[in-house]
Amino acid sequence: MPEREPVEDDDRWRLGLRGLVVTRIGVDFQLRLALGQDWEVVLEAPAYLGPVAGPAERLTPATQDVGAALPLFGAKVLSAVAFKSGSLRLAFDTPLMLTCPADPDCEAWQIMGPGGRLFVSQPGKGLAVRPVSR
Repeated sequence: MPEREPVEDDDRWRLGLRGLVVTRIGVDFQLRLALGQDWEVVLEAPAYLGPVAGPAERLTPATQDVGAALPLFGAKVLSAVAFKSGSLRLAFDTPLMLTCPADPDCEAWQIMGPGGRLFVSQPGKGLAVRPVSR
């Protein structure tokens, strides 16, 4: 059963996405991963995808150089962590790991969830979190 509630730790947020499946991949000047029906990961800055213990391939959403991400379709999230420094790490059952470091010049990534929940890697400022709207 998928987790749902994010949990804040000292240096990170455990996003509670475990068990969700990548149901859609979208590409324009961003790479979008729909997780289940309620969550979306949007990557704007370069990210890296590769096996947990191997070399990673660079994904560049701005130039649509993201073909390596297509095998994530149907993959199940094993772990999703947003670091307060602004970087993101998603591990999948494929077994691939997606990482997106913070960017000093742009919002590197954002994750949108139900109820208006939002996690954003702010340029040069670390992680911003908007709680659920009530």
